[in-house]
Amino acid sequence: MNIEKLTDIPNVGKRVAGDLELLGIKKLSDIKNKDAYKLYQKLCKLTGERHDPCMLDVLMAVVDYANGAPPTPWWFYTPERKKKYPNI
Repeated sequence: MNIEKLTDIPNVGKRVAGDLELLGIKKLSDIKNKDAYKLYQKLCKLTGERHDPCMLDVLMAVVDYANGAPPTPWWFYTPERKKKYPNI
């Protein structure tokens, strides 16, 4: 799949694309090898609000996709997130 804009990335709609841009991510390669949890924390700090934990699931999915994983629905990452970050 040819990724020309952030919304071409699986699991990324307009709102998530806006959040990614706020994090300084302009293209898929910008998120490669990033830590989804750190991105989630930064997003919460930048916006001054605690985002829904599902946003971390989305970030996990996008980072994995950028690192070569097949497109996977964000909810696939929910059990992993709950295990790794039970306090979110």
